[in-house]
Amino acid sequence: MKLFPSKLLGITLLLFVSQRVFGQSEPGFLQFQGGEGPGQGKHIVLIAGDDEYRSEESMPMLAKIFSQRYGFKTSVLFPIDPSSGDVVPNYQWNIPGMEQLESADLVIVLIRFRELPDEQSKYIEDYLMAGKPIIGLRTSTHAFAYQKNKNSRFAKWDWMSKVPGWEQGFGKRIFGETWINHHGVHGKEGTRALVDGVKQGANHPILRGVKDIWGPSDVYGIKELPAEAEVLVYGQSTAGMNDQAPLIWEKSVMPIAWTKPYQLEGGKLGMAFASTMGASLDFLSADLRRLVVNASFWLLGMGDAVRADLNVDVVGTYQPTPFGFDTFRKGMRVEDFK
Repeated sequence: MKLFPSKLLGITLLLFVSQRVFGQSEPGFLQFQGGEGPGQGKHIVLIAGDDEYRSEESMPMLAKIFSQRYGFKTSVLFPIDPSSGDVVPNYQWNIPGMEQLESADLVIVLIRFRELPDEQSKYIEDYLMAGKPIIGLRTSTHAFAYQKNKNSRFAKWDWMSKVPGWEQGFGKRIFGETWINHHGVHGKEGTRALVDGVKQGANHPILRGVKDIWGPSDVYGIKELPAEAEVLVYGQSTAGMNDQAPLIWEKSVMPIAWTKPYQLEGGKLGMAFASTMGASLDFLSADLRRLVVNASFWLLGMGDAVRADLNVDVVGTYQPTPFGFDTFRKGMRVEDFK
């Protein structure tokens, strides 16, 4: 069949639009090219890698918001079982595509108990040595656990590390805390952000437009954040797993979102934002999505562009899987998360 130039142009435009909206998969990772918007020319890398809270679903959803709403180029990295090529969240030893960090302006991680090959971890180290901004969600306070290769020079990142200067590992050093406990009852209590009337950080750009956050993941215990951390939001446990559940005032409140400067030995000073919320179901809350978008803008030096009405609507559909061990969708490939 002979195609006339007008038809060829139409097909070309369709392919371009499809690639931009639905993304393209490179070997081991997903990428959205972005376009016009305040984020044009900037690259955000989102790293999924936990075995319970379905970050393999939430990170592509956030990536599409950044790309399609604000023009950022985004790359999403996944834990891949090399024996099958499938996305397997509880495979702790491989997240391909780390070389994307070389051009990243911001990294967002939701990982837990990873033990990556040194050649992959080196990209994370180089990124942090450059003092570039990072966001850590939920289990990223206990991002690494070294059980096989304890002689790795990155074993100091282990969440139980006793190496001087790296006590309690990567999460404590970068984000200010490691794993402590479930302050709320896991699977029975949710988290309500105490935003209304809050005084801490009330004028901070990260909180602009943030009014109502509830999520079914429980409140994490926080033992002691360093003095240089600035708590922006506290959270309270709810007596139930729905957004109408009452607050349990008998329990103490806990920090659930904060900023913290970091610096590696010989590296540049950088800034981190952390939140102990971040299960895939939590991100059904528009204002939790807003919190992460606002934090990203602020970390990238774009705080003046943060408006209370920034569009954080999901691009396409988002039907997250409930959190739980081994509840991930089996047989999924990177391209299935487009």
